[in-house]
Amino acid sequence: MADETIKFTDEKCFTQAQVERLFLSVDWVSGKYPERLYKALMGSSTVFSAWDGDRLAGLVRVLDDGAMMAYMHYVLVDPEYQGRGIAGHMVEMVKQRYFDYFYIEVMPEESKNAAFYQKHGFEIMQDGVAMQICNG
Repeated sequence: MADETIKFTDEKCFTQAQVERLFLSVDWVSGKYPERLYKALMGSSTVFSAWDGDRLAGLVRVLDDGAMMAYMHYVLVDPEYQGRGIAGHMVEMVKQRYFDYFYIEVMPEESKNAAFYQKHGFEIMQDGVAMQICNG
């Protein structure tokens, strides 16, 4: 159960500065490109965010194809708010929104985070391999 003082929304009501601060709080390189990051979030299918008053405390974004597959990306919570159930609540919001899709996928950037997702019903793909091209 998430902290009751935190409010959640799927409205993209954050500013570029708020997003930059959140991403830099967890040392994610995306935060160093605030204009591109903001544009990417605004173009995403779904963004759930967590708020403590006017402070952006956490965020999850989802890219989907409108029918079969939703890809959860950018699950992050400001370190000052971690351990309060915020990330888990947002993941459950994603699962609820996309309950009728065949797949909800996530690719944790660090293997140590797999247990968090497993706790929320995700399974490691038996023969899956994460791959990417990094142009940055």
